[in-house]
Amino acid sequence: MREPHPLPRSFPAAIWRGFLCRCPRCGSGGLFRRWLKPVDACAVCGLDVSGQRADDLPAYIGIFVTGHLLAPVIIALVADYALSPLALLAIIIPLALVMLVVLLQPSKGAVIALQWWNGMHGFKRERAQEDEA
Repeated sequence: MREPHPLPRSFPAAIWRGFLCRCPRCGSGGLFRRWLKPVDACAVCGLDVSGQRADDLPAYIGIFVTGHLLAPVIIALVADYALSPLALLAIIIPLALVMLVVLLQPSKGAVIALQWWNGMHGFKRERAQEDEA
């Protein structure tokens, strides 16, 4: 069994671990047992994830990011191509749905990492020690 990674040194590092669907504490254990169902505890470091409360925030993050990434695409399609409204919808709707589905699990992982970093919903707030490397 390989040595687990040390605690993340910064908030962005913890969020990145969650976004990659890994345990925010050790970075080694998987965060999900199914698509959006988190594990009860990390298999590597034992972090209890059962108290997490991501609720609707991952969906809002996905909608926000998708909208901001698709806005220039929509503007380019309308300005540069003579597409009918039906053709625009046939391009934009599937693209938006795929982007949302792809972003949901990483967004939920990042929200769980946010809660862990801040000691919310039963998580113990933990920080890396200066001598830990």
